[in-house]
Amino acid sequence: MPLLGLGTWLAAGRQAADAVLRALELGYRLIDTATMYGNEDQVGRAVAASGVPREEIFLTTKLPPSRAGRERATLEESLDTLGLAYVDLWLIHWPPSGGARPDVWERLLELQAEGLAREVGVSNYSVRQIDELERATGSLPAVNQIEWSPALFERDVLEAHRSRGVQLEGYSPLKSMSLRDPRLMRIADAHGVTPAQVVLRWHVEHRIVAIPKSANADRIAENADVFGFELSPSEVEELDGLGVARTRAR
Repeated sequence: MPLLGLGTWLAAGRQAADAVLRALELGYRLIDTATMYGNEDQVGRAVAASGVPREEIFLTTKLPPSRAGRERATLEESLDTLGLAYVDLWLIHWPPSGGARPDVWERLLELQAEGLAREVGVSNYSVRQIDELERATGSLPAVNQIEWSPALFERDVLEAHRSRGVQLEGYSPLKSMSLRDPRLMRIADAHGVTPAQVVLRWHVEHRIVAIPKSANADRIAENADVFGFELSPSEVEELDGLGVARTRAR
């Protein structure tokens, strides 16, 4: 699973297709969508038009919690809309009715076994809910996609996922913090990059998948350009501290 991808939340119509096509042209290989986004058709069209071999693209979509009990029909509809034979990752978008729902998780595992999804996981689940799924089925999600950034950093949450072998994937990495934070701007100036690039590089340093959303061609390119510099351990630690400060303030 690539460490950097394109999120498509709120992107619609031609805008969504153009964003995905631009991202694939720039070398992105992880594209994140969801049934709830209403843009699977545009995402699929862009994937087909890109000329990038299917096996090189890691595509994620998600089961709406309201579709619990209709897992097979939902995934088959998503595949038909995307124009694909399988997705690389299928997630339960939110805990249905706030519960872990091992029965829903069991049906995702069944569809994975049939080859309709290469991996299955969850989104917006707590560690406790992840453990409930494992106790009931013996299988852990491959991924838990949650909102994540330096401002939301919680070391115990990261370590809990790592110890269970669950990949943490962060959505809205640039939305959940101030890109004008003086500490962030100082680190960006030191490397000659933007604060947004520092935030995304911070995810890379922690081996956390980041899926920034953008439909702006220049911003998509900027977000991809985070592999030409590295943050020092002290810089990573300083950015980690933004989350500590937030926790203490609550």
